[in-house]
Amino acid sequence: QYLCIDQKSFYATVECVARGLDPMEADLVVADPERSENTLCLAVSVHLKKRGVKNRCRIKEIPQNMKYIVAPPRMQLYIDCSAEIYGVFLKYLAPEDIYVYSIDESFLDVTPYLKMYGMNAKELAQVIMQDVKDTVGTISTCGIGTNLYLAKIALDITAKHASDFIGILDEESYREKLWDHEPITDFWRISTGTATRLRNHGITSMRGITMMDEDLLYKWFGIDAELLIDHAWGREPTTIADIKNYRSKTKSLSSSQVLMRDYRFDEAEIIAKEMVDQLCLDMAAKKLVTESITLFVGYSYTQGVPNAGGTAHFARPTNLATEVIPAIGTLYRRIVNPNYVIRRVGLSCNDVLPDTGMVQL
Repeated sequence: QYLCIDQKSFYATVECVARGLDPMEADLVVADPERSENTLCLAVSVHLKKRGVKNRCRIKEIPQNMKYIVAPPRMQLYIDCSAEIYGVFLKYLAPEDIYVYSIDESFLDVTPYLKMYGMNAKELAQVIMQDVKDTVGTISTCGIGTNLYLAKIALDITAKHASDFIGILDEESYREKLWDHEPITDFWRISTGTATRLRNHGITSMRGITMMDEDLLYKWFGIDAELLIDHAWGREPTTIADIKNYRSKTKSLSSSQVLMRDYRFDEAEIIAKEMVDQLCLDMAAKKLVTESITLFVGYSYTQGVPNAGGTAHFARPTNLATEVIPAIGTLYRRIVNPNYVIRRVGLSCNDVLPDTGMVQL
């Protein structure tokens, strides 16, 4: 029995609690008021959502006749509240049975605790959710499932429609209730791109995936077809212990940003060089080096053209800005079209390794 516990409109709710407002009734958005009207809202309060304001909208998309509070983001406050919530979980479970999925969402394996507490999974979830509300003030929703995937789906699809904000699924009820659920993008890991590819082959639901020839699915999606097939049947073999024992074979450092306006070719090149300079400082501080750096440049949406990307390789692993910045400048001028304006820039230091000292010598 797994719980997947999420905090409703976490950033907005924390700001409401900090102001002594009812998080279920207050109209509040978390956004930087000093930026332009195009700035994204990091969170929208529950009540504003009920009034039709979409989460992650832009300030200009909120109706002008609607009154609401604009709260500047305070990330340290949200991190502190997240840590408090984790502290509540630790009152009931050991750390090895908790997996923090994001700042406001965690998986809990309550299987070994139900007999000890003399409760079923839903009863224990209600106790923990109430404790979080009493301690931090945030409102929890919870998915309960017989595996991690079903707990996540119970949270994302069924809990939001339940009066007590709790959804429960096992493999049988999943197939009974959600096999024909649409849109298919409501399911974890089904992106719009994946949904489009499935729809091109006549598949619009999880039931459709189970009815498709598996060899064709592997042909279309490669190894990802294994996840699609398992999840279509409501199966998930991975456990929290598996996640905690996993160690990646390679590591990377990355940085990206969405620019406040459309930048010209020469302006965005400066941004890219500043970003890679910071990455070099980060690598030096962590005593890491890289053999290659990948650059991504996203053109303005208004132009409707494919984005640009490429990788700069180095003769030897390095973190020296004097070597990396010129290489990124050369790569930038080679792959970026100077006739288009730019809105996004991303960089990734690939396969970073410990710096043995030989590079610096």
